[in-house]
Amino acid sequence: MNTKKPEFGFGVHLMLDGYGCDPHCLQDINRIYEFLDTYPTEMDMTKIMPPYVFRYEGAVPEDWGISGFVLIAESHISIHTFPEKAYLSLDIFSCKPFDTDKAIATVKERFAIQKSEINVLDRGQEFPNNIADSAQVVRMDRMLRQRTR
Repeated sequence: MNTKKPEFGFGVHLMLDGYGCDPHCLQDINRIYEFLDTYPTEMDMTKIMPPYVFRYEGAVPEDWGISGFVLIAESHISIHTFPEKAYLSLDIFSCKPFDTDKAIATVKERFAIQKSEINVLDRGQEFPNNIADSAQVVRMDRMLRQRTR
């Protein structure tokens, strides 16, 4: 994967919904904590705080689960599990490019995901990473707009 920062764009947002997961993995608060604690380093990201992980008990008894997130200098990683439904939802958002295919494979393996929905978004597509180059693009855009009036 090309990990060079593009001229424009804030970052990649990986959203993974996992089905048929191992319920024992999904209810293990220590496993979720360990994942959030170690995975930023595996991705070559910078963890800026310890993970925050907690057990959630909602109004609907079977909707209980473990939720957690970790802030990284590059953005965040979050996870929400529903052991009774063998489901998890995971987000990885980073302004630093990362190998989404590798991240997907790692999460699928660690949580024994049988089926998944995956969405990858390029967020902040007009976010200028290089101010000088971006200023030139904006000037050209404004000039073109003035000509079409």
